[in-house]
Amino acid sequence: MSIIPLEALPLETLQRRSSTKWRTYGSDVLPLFVAETDFPLAPLITSALRTAVELGDTGYTPPDPGVRDAFASFAVRRFDWVVDADRVRTTGDVMMGVVEILRAVTAPGDAVVITPPVYPPFTMTVEEAGCRVAPVPLRDTGAAWELDLDGIDAALSDGARAVLLCNPHNPTGTVHSRETLAALARIAARHGAAVISDEIHAPLVYDDATFTPFLASSAEAAAVGYTVTSPSKAFNLAGLKCAVMVTGDERTAAVVRGLPSEVEWRTGLLGAIASVAALDAASDEWLDALRARLDLNRRLLADLLAAHLPRARYRVPDAGYLAWVDLSAYGWGDDPATRILAEARVAVHHGPQFGPQGAGHVRVNFGCGPEVLTEAIARIGRLVDA
Repeated sequence: MSIIPLEALPLETLQRRSSTKWRTYGSDVLPLFVAETDFPLAPLITSALRTAVELGDTGYTPPDPGVRDAFASFAVRRFDWVVDADRVRTTGDVMMGVVEILRAVTAPGDAVVITPPVYPPFTMTVEEAGCRVAPVPLRDTGAAWELDLDGIDAALSDGARAVLLCNPHNPTGTVHSRETLAALARIAARHGAAVISDEIHAPLVYDDATFTPFLASSAEAAAVGYTVTSPSKAFNLAGLKCAVMVTGDERTAAVVRGLPSEVEWRTGLLGAIASVAALDAASDEWLDALRARLDLNRRLLADLLAAHLPRARYRVPDAGYLAWVDLSAYGWGDDPATRILAEARVAVHHGPQFGPQGAGHVRVNFGCGPEVLTEAIARIGRLVDA
């Protein structure tokens, strides 16, 4: 059966939203910066939230709101990953889980490896945990980005105690191979280090790539790893506050169980209710329709850049709805997003915020209607002749 791509909501409807994407700038700006999408919610989520609000079911989150079993079911169904529901714990969001696990597996002043260009809160959470950032940039092979395993090995040899992995990677959309993840696990095990894997974009991996959860990549990965993820990115639920921390070994499970009880208390009840609905098999049809739309959009973006910004460099991502675009050939400075906002009235994410490797780059959110994406790139393209 063919999948009908999901349609975005009309712009006039989206402009009634009160979230960051729609309240940071004026209505004359096309917002393609923050990672929110422009689609209607999955019907089961809408129904579950409507019922909760009608009941006034807005109190404290119970000890087991159903997220553990729902995630375990989703993982085996979508990733062929067998997860023990007893080794799943919830918290408010992915970065909240990351920082609490970092606090548990490091000591103040320890170094933590990150792989820039990478999601800006990675640096913030390392510092929040009282640690130091040890950057080991991704390697650009000319055809793909990949982890610099030798560089990570060297950083761990120098005393780093953990690796903060982003898989699929934000902002490049890279999906690391099972072999790469297993090699990373071997390196970490040899140094007695932990790997904390942010896998929030995993539900949005495209059919021409294969996603392997870090914990499923090898026995060593299960022993050294912690996965922190959420349906919030794929299902646009960030404001409802629910993420999961997953382990694959009794030692690491004990670490998560030993976190302060407040870590789980931070889970929002509406977030838990929405997450259970998102992870239900009944929402798979919606998710596949979203993936179909985003697949078209990632390729449309390549065509639009070729037409309007032919000197831009863009590698079609393996996953997600975020595009990493190099505009340095146009001489718009280290942070072209500033000029693009001021003169084209398009808001894209600032490349340098992802690390020094982001100079001259922007991150573009293509989780929108094709007509919005088309207008946005056309506006930016007009700067070339300005």
